[in-house]
Amino acid sequence: MRVITGTARGKRLFTPEGRDVRPTPERVKEGIFSALQFDIEGRRVLDLFAGSGQLGVEALSRGAASAVLVDNSAVSVKAAKKNIDACGFEERARIVQSDYASFCAMCRESFDIVFLDPPYNAGILMPALKATLPLVSDYGTVICEHPPEVKLEQNVGGFAVWRTYRYGKVLVTVYRKEDRV
Repeated sequence: MRVITGTARGKRLFTPEGRDVRPTPERVKEGIFSALQFDIEGRRVLDLFAGSGQLGVEALSRGAASAVLVDNSAVSVKAAKKNIDACGFEERARIVQSDYASFCAMCRESFDIVFLDPPYNAGILMPALKATLPLVSDYGTVICEHPPEVKLEQNVGGFAVWRTYRYGKVLVTVYRKEDRV
């Protein structure tokens, strides 16, 4: 795993070992950031279910103003911190150990880009999406990574599916405010 482009281009990222960790494949990450390429500069990013933090790190490398990386696992939080420090993004990143529901309920920040990539078999993508939407700015984008068998609602909480991309066995569904779709 490495940073694709930007100020930390080529930097290798640490990934914890084990079955609980499922890093976003390079091809999927490239596709996500191709879709967002003009929407990253100066934006506030939330990487929920951050794991090693690779999506938040990539966004910071490409010019995001700030990123909050949230994960419930102490192992993942440690990996994310290691990657943020290795890339020199300590000033623009905050790492939080919390479950998604508690974080979303207590958060008073607003985000322009939200990455949602929960464990595939946990059945929590739609609840996490619904919990996150109040934190998304008016011009915000929510990116959901999921397997094809997970069906997402077309419209939820004033947001609608803008696009869905398929990368082999991975789907990436992008939500925006209904008036922007």
